[in-house]
Amino acid sequence: MPQILFLAILIGGGWLLYRKFVNDAEKLARLRRAKEKERQTGAIGTLVKDPVTGEYRVKREDEE
Repeated sequence: MPQILFLAILIGGGWLLYRKFVNDAEKLARLRRAKEKERQTGAIGTLVKDPVTGEYRVKREDEE
């Protein structure tokens, strides 16, 4: 019985690590595509509208 629990915990932990890896890889791919698009168009950055103030500002890298 302890072996089954250990195996289940091991598989569950592996699955969580796999999902984190995939999510990080997708995020990096999105950032890379955005930077490539900015490079191709000659843009300095992407503007986003602040919903509260209505002002535009340059999008930071840590924003989604």
